[in-house]
Amino acid sequence: QVQLVESGGGSVQAGGSLRISCAISGNPLSRNCMGWFRLGPGKEREGIASISPRGIRPIYADSVKGRFTFSKDNAAFTLHLQMNNLKPEDTAVYYCAADPGPVQCSYKKGPGLFAYWGQGTQVTVSS
Repeated sequence: QVQLVESGGGSVQAGGSLRISCAISGNPLSRNCMGWFRLGPGKEREGIASISPRGIRPIYADSVKGRFTFSKDNAAFTLHLQMNNLKPEDTAVYYCAADPGPVQCSYKKGPGLFAYWGQGTQVTVSS
């Protein structure tokens, strides 16, 4: 059983930075497709980044490309999402997600691809 626990997040003014982390247990990062999703007020859950089990380079949604950086520390069983130049529209609950089995690992496949989810962490960006 894979368990995911997010930490970090908080409130920041537009243009600021935050880092959120996700600790995984039950299965190594190197065996999971990992993704980040967010759920903003009045919006549908949006996939923003993902990385394949043995991938080095994450892929990003256009909405965050160039501002967010997704990294993983396999030895520490931890993911990080560094968020720079934050905008009010980035306000959301952010979730990490994992799945050990997909043939094609991509956030573009939607949240249904991922079997395991963290509890979410709130990020609020004020203008």
